[in-house]
Amino acid sequence: QVQLVESGGGSVQAGGSLRLSCAASGYSYRPYCMGWFRQAPGKEREGVAVIASDGRKTYADSVKGRFTISQDNAKNTLYLQMNSLKPGDTAMYYCAASSLNYCVTHRGAFGSWGQGTQVTVSS
Repeated sequence: QVQLVESGGGSVQAGGSLRLSCAASGYSYRPYCMGWFRQAPGKEREGVAVIASDGRKTYADSVKGRFTISQDNAKNTLYLQMNSLKPGDTAMYYCAASSLNYCVTHRGAFGSWGQGTQVTVSS
């Protein structure tokens, strides 16, 4: 079972930036796909960005051009650089890993989850 630990959340004003990190451990084979999801109060958990082991990335339309997902395989760490943050980005952000052989922003494809890190953007 993959263990995932997020960090880097916080409170920022609109237009600001944050960088989330996710440290992964406990796996024998590197997950094919890793991603970031978010869940705001009263809303469904939604995919933000995913990255496959070959480096291909997929973003939700709402964050394209503002967020960048990346990974450092040597450090077993996943990142999410978030720029030009908006109040609508306020949510709990979760790191997730999938061993399936495809990489999509659908939460049903992910079997391992972190505990989440809170991001709050004020206007």
